[in-house]
Amino acid sequence: MSPIHHNAMVKATKADLQELSEFRYRLRRFLRISEELAHAEGVTPLQYTLMLHTCAFPDRDWAIVGELADRLQASSHGTVALISRCEAAGLVTRVPGTHDRRQVEVHLTPSGEHRLLRLAALHKAEVQSFGWPFRKRGK
Repeated sequence: MSPIHHNAMVKATKADLQELSEFRYRLRRFLRISEELAHAEGVTPLQYTLMLHTCAFPDRDWAIVGELADRLQASSHGTVALISRCEAAGLVTRVPGTHDRRQVEVHLTPSGEHRLLRLAALHKAEVQSFGWPFRKRGK
């Protein structure tokens, strides 16, 4: 039995429904605010998300297309198109892979990094307003 069918057989209580409703409300509220913040900064929500995921790996400040597609839950083709739009907007640049020349690394440009850091600070404050503290690394 697939996990989706198995999970559908689990009984949900009224309290579960209330918690799920609250979670979905907070998630949608955050996403709406995120959309507004991104547009105010002159980027689309997807461009912001791509920039965020580009430097989200702990040991480096770039990503490859497959990693970005996974993080975005999008096809490789769609991700490449988004990277092209971000590159045209001056937010990212493509660099041949340092370890594997067949792979392309996606790096933030200085302009992309500047926009990302401003947006991330605003998003961090919004996430914290929901009562979810950012944790210190290493603890």
